[in-house]
Amino acid sequence: MIRTAGEHALLVETGSLELSHRVDAALRARRPEGVVEIVPGPETVLVVAPGVDQAGLRARLEEVACRERDQVVAGAGEDHPLVTIPVVYDGADLDSVAELAGISAEEVVARHTGRELVVGWLGFAPGFAYLTGLDPVLETPRLDTPRTSVPAGSVAVAGPYSAVYPAASPGGWRLIGRTQVRVWDVTGDPPSLFRPGMRVRFEAA
Repeated sequence: MIRTAGEHALLVETGSLELSHRVDAALRARRPEGVVEIVPGPETVLVVAPGVDQAGLRARLEEVACRERDQVVAGAGEDHPLVTIPVVYDGADLDSVAELAGISAEEVVARHTGRELVVGWLGFAPGFAYLTGLDPVLETPRLDTPRTSVPAGSVAVAGPYSAVYPAASPGGWRLIGRTQVRVWDVTGDPPSLFRPGMRVRFEAA
């Protein structure tokens, strides 16, 4: 399904994270003329193109979405890059996450480093990536009262996701560690280390 989103955008409803990643990658590889922004989500891809003929863009998006959907159905995988993030596991909420999960702090670390996560999408703040695939045992609720400031580089969990705070900001996720890796650099190209579909593995520093 493709819907109109405001005056200048179309929203491709993909129905799955995998298809969102494929459509996003395909559009970035061969960006349609006039498209100024592509924003993937869990089950959508927003395509912003001010002043472009929407009928023509809609036809192009339908073509791309159908082609990538067929690839998903056929089981054709994508070779996404892997980035490794070293973490010092000394977060303020490490013990509370362990208590909520009914395991030791050492096992929290083992479970967090024992899985390959995937960048689902970016949101909340520039460079803030929602990492999917977290061990279900580590799924914990957000803090009842968010912190007014979370340091950049903080590694956190909340619900079924993990994340690295790209910059100092308020936040209600549970902090389990910290990294020196810069995941957001406004002077970089691209500025975000993380991209949708990228594989991420944490390791104890």
